[in-house]
Amino acid sequence: QVQLVESGGGLVQAGGTRRLSCAASGSIFSINAMRWYRQAPGKQREWLAAITSGGSTNYADSVKGRFTISRDNAKNTVYLQMNGLRPEDTAVYYCNAEVKLVSRAIIDSWGQGTQVSVSS
Repeated sequence: QVQLVESGGGLVQAGGTRRLSCAASGSIFSINAMRWYRQAPGKQREWLAAITSGGSTNYADSVKGRFTISRDNAKNTVYLQMNGLRPEDTAVYYCNAEVKLVSRAIIDSWGQGTQVSVSS
């Protein structure tokens, strides 16, 4: 019903920047909150940032001041601008969205993840 596709991952040197994108498609009526998470090897999935449909944002302490979440409602796309990357930011990054379908049902949808690797 809904697909979330992340892009923008890759290998980057410490101190570098990367911008992730996540585009939603399918039987979408509207999208409420959109979020980014990450999961490093051997660790639990970690919430990073959230943005409401109105543009209000919230961040985990681990990324506050370095990462910026934004969205383009017309494109059903959420972004994560990552600056000052550190080796400990290495993880698979996932987007998540609370989607109201055309049927008016509300579902929680996840992307497939994109790998970000930061070299020291």
